[in-house]
Amino acid sequence: MRALTWQGPNHLQVDNVPDPSILNPRDAIIRVTLSSVCGSDLHLLGGYVPAMKPGDIIGHEFMGEVVDVGPGVSGLAKGDKVITISIIGCGHCEHCQRDDFSCCDNSNPNPTATDLAYGQPCCGIIGYSHAFGGYPGSHATYIRVPYADVNLFKVPEGVSDEQAVFVSDAAPTGYFAADNADIQPGDTVAVWGCGGVGQMAICSAYLLGAERVIAIDRYPDRLRLARERGKAITINYEEANVHEALLELTGGRGPDRCIDCVGMEAHGTEIDYAYDKAKQMLRLHTERGTVLRQAIRACRKGGTVSVVGVYGGLLDKFPMGAIVNKALTLKSGQQPGQRYANTLFEHIQNGELDPSYLLTHPMSLEDSPQGYRMFKEKSEHCLRAVFKP
Repeated sequence: MRALTWQGPNHLQVDNVPDPSILNPRDAIIRVTLSSVCGSDLHLLGGYVPAMKPGDIIGHEFMGEVVDVGPGVSGLAKGDKVITISIIGCGHCEHCQRDDFSCCDNSNPNPTATDLAYGQPCCGIIGYSHAFGGYPGSHATYIRVPYADVNLFKVPEGVSDEQAVFVSDAAPTGYFAADNADIQPGDTVAVWGCGGVGQMAICSAYLLGAERVIAIDRYPDRLRLARERGKAITINYEEANVHEALLELTGGRGPDRCIDCVGMEAHGTEIDYAYDKAKQMLRLHTERGTVLRQAIRACRKGGTVSVVGVYGGLLDKFPMGAIVNKALTLKSGQQPGQRYANTLFEHIQNGELDPSYLLTHPMSLEDSPQGYRMFKEKSEHCLRAVFKP
């Protein structure tokens, strides 16, 4: 089969690789029909996740058709149209039983790296390095999905492929970000980052009761989408001081809930960005924390900061004093999309959510290296490139 492989930092190529096969009774083989880029893939592309090996297949946001199932899989059959949650849960450990699928104890067959780095082993993630299981990704003709009965969801009637593919990752990540923020009716919510996940966080904040959403980015096309599709107030951080603008919009209080949809490669205009980037390039720490610092500083006293942007390791100049002295709640995590998939499908069927506008650049798998270049450079108004193997 054909697959997009990582060959080294900023080097991707499409290769012939062996077809996947059933390895465990609860596996399924999916013929991929749509597979999207994701902002977290850029951390792999740039070499910021050290557990990558040349030849690894990347990609984790996808949908397709079931072509084979193991003997332990129930409720799925050949020919079913499905989406796959990219964060793998086993369905049986104590965390999965609490619907905390992204904390699964059993889905990562290579737990040593995350055990050493984070204190406990983390879950497996499709197409996201050997630290998170070494699972081949979805930018391929076929893919093996473990624990298929937990991680595959049938696409219901009335949901288009262009809508469904984002229920794999972008939509549940944005919804989780808003849910984790503990939004109350009438709240003002600030969202940093207007990529795919940020757009879904904006829409989800309104679904969960926000009165106003303020979106922060620097790309005019993404800010326009946040206004037109997300009904957000927007701030271009290259044209305004974010902290001052947020205080002005909230009568000096700060937003009730702040959501970081950016993560470890945050861009900024102030001195802390230059400091972070220099230390990151020298491998003296792993994160650029501009957005996280802004969110913590801007959030109103007693408010909540929700973090779904990917962070991998250590961050300098972390404003712990602001968290303590303003009585902030900080919540984070990888998305437990199994918790939200059916709810998101219902929102789509009811006309309350339409993630299809994220798909700006459909293209063939053979053109996927170009798709990632456009996505990384934000060229040609590329919000999401989606590949058709």
